[in-house]
Amino acid sequence: MAGGLLGAALSLLGCDSRRIEKLEEGVSTEADVRKTFGEPEAVWDSSAGRVFEYNRQPAGQKNYMITIGPDGKMAALRQVLTPANFAKVQPGMGAEDLRKMLGKPASRTPYPLKNELEWEWRWVQPPNSPMVFTAVFDSSQLRVLRSGSSPDRSTEAP
Repeated sequence: MAGGLLGAALSLLGCDSRRIEKLEEGVSTEADVRKTFGEPEAVWDSSAGRVFEYNRQPAGQKNYMITIGPDGKMAALRQVLTPANFAKVQPGMGAEDLRKMLGKPASRTPYPLKNELEWEWRWVQPPNSPMVFTAVFDSSQLRVLRSGSSPDRSTEAP
């Protein structure tokens, strides 16, 4: 199972690298992005333009956000599962805001007896350490209670 996930993740990485090379900020259009990456997982408006989410969870360890500026050109292409973004996650942050910042999580696990909901994202800490970022929400308010990263034990051999 872990070997299959690793193979899928590596194939996504190779495909994404080739896709990214085809696009250029300030030059590529929305049509170029859709042709290269396909249909986004989600689309929403931001102050910088429309943001397209390209999710690589649960098999991959990256999530991409591509911003299309008001001029119809790609303004930014970012891999968002980074320590800098994780540091922005604070208690009280809403689930929708977190989704827009990090993309769809790899898993969502409810803990009804604790009134909590846990979201996890798989990511890689340089140089090559598989990690899991976890955000725990109050399940009634969907506000972050706590968050943090730990080694991804699912990638270890049994």
